[in-house]
Amino acid sequence: MFQESPIYDRLVAERGDVPAQTRREAERVSRELEYVMRPLQSFGATPSGERPASPGAGWQRTALLPGPRPN
Repeated sequence: MFQESPIYDRLVAERGDVPAQTRREAERVSRELEYVMRPLQSFGATPSGERPASPGAGWQRTALLPGPRPN
């Protein structure tokens, strides 16, 4: 299926298998997020009984337009 790729093989030997390392790190982060989010999913609501905020509610960073900045 895959052809030999001496350039890629040399890069992996020199720098390590970055795609595999990235995949492992993404899987680890995903597992940690599942673990951390599990209590929130099981309750289904906030502890005070308030409605959960809708996505996008709360603090958001806004882009600045080009040009001079106001003081």
